Amino acid sequence: MGPELAPDPSGRRLTGMRAARRGALTAATIFGGLVVIAAVIAPPFTSTVPQLDLPAGALIALFSLPGLALLGAALTSAALGSRWSAASAGLAIAIGSPVAAVTSAMIGAFILVGFLEGGGRGGDVAGTFLRAGVTAAVRISPLIALGSVGWVMIVRRFGPPVRLPLGEASRADPSSADPQAADSSFTDPPRD
Repeated sequence: MGPELAPDPSGRRLTGMRAARRGALTAATIFGGLVVIAAVIAPPFTSTVPQLDLPAGALIALFSLPGLALLGAALTSAALGSRWSAASAGLAIAIGSPVAAVTSAMIGAFILVGFLEGGGRGGDVAGTFLRAGVTAAVRISPLIALGSVGWVMIVRRFGPPVRLPLGEASRADPSSADPQAADSSFTDPPRD
């Protein structure tokens, strides 16, 4: 058994997994809703049949959920760190969520249409999703910015406190900002 599979008596690994799961669920919920709004605003291929805008938007959002959840899980640990780290995680999710959503939706559409109608048609539909996704992301960019701020705030509010190595300031322990007070490696060991 390798070191990464060894039992963790401190529980930090389990806490990190739970935090990543909450971050993934939060990102999928917030940005999945924005994908529905974006798909209704810029429908990729249902513009001739307006009654299909909402169901098509829901299907596109369903296809985009894996990419959004993966992005949210990956950025959760950064959002739980220092304020600068949380700000960079918010910027990363604001930039990455349209990319993750469009990429995941393109893959889902390519596979679904490829199975139903053939590979050539799947590529055409994926290209349509790419054009419509970029257009829709530009149209709802203020909502994406608000969603990313909301995601960081929710993750930080309901996430576990982060315990950084000694000598680094953490959100959980503001007294650790002084490295000499928190880390005994700055003092000489007692001599016998």
